[in-house]
Amino acid sequence: MTVHERKAGSALSCSELLEAYRASGARADNPSRIAFEGVGGKDVYNIAAPIRENGADIIPGRVESRDSEHSDVIFFTEQAGKWLPVEDAPVLALQDPFHCRIGGELVLGGVEIYPHPEREDALMWRTVFYRGSGIRDLKPFFKGPDGMKDIRLVELPDGSVGVFTRPQGEKGGRGKIGFARVASLDALTKKVIDDAPLLEGQFAEGEWGGANEAHLLKDGRVGVLGHTACFDEAGDRHYYPMAFVFDPRDASFTGMAIIAERSRFLPGPSKRPDLQDVVFSGGLVRREDGSALLYAGISDADAQTLVIADPFAGL
Repeated sequence: MTVHERKAGSALSCSELLEAYRASGARADNPSRIAFEGVGGKDVYNIAAPIRENGADIIPGRVESRDSEHSDVIFFTEQAGKWLPVEDAPVLALQDPFHCRIGGELVLGGVEIYPHPEREDALMWRTVFYRGSGIRDLKPFFKGPDGMKDIRLVELPDGSVGVFTRPQGEKGGRGKIGFARVASLDALTKKVIDDAPLLEGQFAEGEWGGANEAHLLKDGRVGVLGHTACFDEAGDRHYYPMAFVFDPRDASFTGMAIIAERSRFLPGPSKRPDLQDVVFSGGLVRREDGSALLYAGISDADAQTLVIADPFAGL
């Protein structure tokens, strides 16, 4: 079953979505670890799908020590089967990179951490955005609201910009997806993001999720690659890649479907024991044969790809 065949309704829990995924016999082929080098033994994880620039694929990845949350985003290109840092490319003090193209420009974002303004020895975070013709001339142009990750942008057919948000706290609990649209990148404001209506009924009580990448589909709708997540009774985290289809014309959306799980990837390291069952949806490269290559961060310590059925096949 493709995502667009699932009807929206009452929120299904992670366990219910996972049961449906396993029962579907969904394709999960050729798991492969991406061989990153040239970073002094640090972990590379929570990658994005490749940026195509000057005939080469460039992967932005989160690079950090196993015992730290302080990371850099480094750009990598493949050389003789190994992915090495791109010479003369910027190194950005961010986590969890993502990118899209709007108005012909490359837009790249990530999560910036900084000291919490009220709590000593605590960190705060926000999503920041850069724009440019390519990776070497990226310039910062917008910072999202304090405490909000998973803001994603997509250029819509009329040239306006769709904005997926992920508030937490009083409005969003542990994290829910919202949506707004603005006329252009220059019209993006914190107020627009804070005021974005939620997509109600997506996540079960006590669970959370967010958008990771948005694909404009042929019929004007948007295919959303995201994640849905929960805690188990032991306090361990479980993150699953999911997808759904959103219509920006009337804010309707399909039910979400899990599209992969940790056990379908290769065994590997974990940053902490409670993060073993974490798959971060980095990006999706859709193929003409109806398959797609899922780029994913694994267990906050690894980066892999997996061939799956395109969740937006035919759209």
